[in-house]
Amino acid sequence: MSENSAAPGTPPATAPGPRPEPIRFFGTTWVDHDGGYGLRRVGVAVGSLPAAVAACFLLRFAYEGLEIAEVGGIVGMLVIAMFSICSAIAFRKTWEGFGARPKDPDREDSLRGLKSIGFIGSLLAYFVRSLTEAPGEKLRRTEYEKARVQFEKRRSTRTGNPAARRTSGRKRPKRA
Repeated sequence: MSENSAAPGTPPATAPGPRPEPIRFFGTTWVDHDGGYGLRRVGVAVGSLPAAVAACFLLRFAYEGLEIAEVGGIVGMLVIAMFSICSAIAFRKTWEGFGARPKDPDREDSLRGLKSIGFIGSLLAYFVRSLTEAPGEKLRRTEYEKARVQFEKRRSTRTGNPAARRTSGRKRPKRA
């Protein structure tokens, strides 16, 4: 394979050190903002907002179906409240996920159903975040930079022969 066959923004396979974590829709183009990074951000923004609007229309049709079925005002209010609350929670959890890793992954797994119901909130979080950066870029960049600094620190402290170093200028006594 040639060197040019790798995906844009992907570091060479032989490069030593930590590898950047890919982001959905962006791969590793977020590292150097290359490989169509700007277009991808625009694509995520342009894709997530119309998807949220389409989801709102879908929910509106479902609500009209409830009205046609004449289930009553309380059921309609409960449906509106459920989708509103779930969307707000999904927005908040998605937004928090862009800035920090979850402290309890099991709890995040248990909220997956709730986030599925409130998918409009997640789509809106993607839209708002993609206006400034790739969703999750700041978190991954911080982790990647920290890993690179640690790698360089470990690499620089291992140079040379540790047995050849002398401690505080004293000579060791010779063994007989």
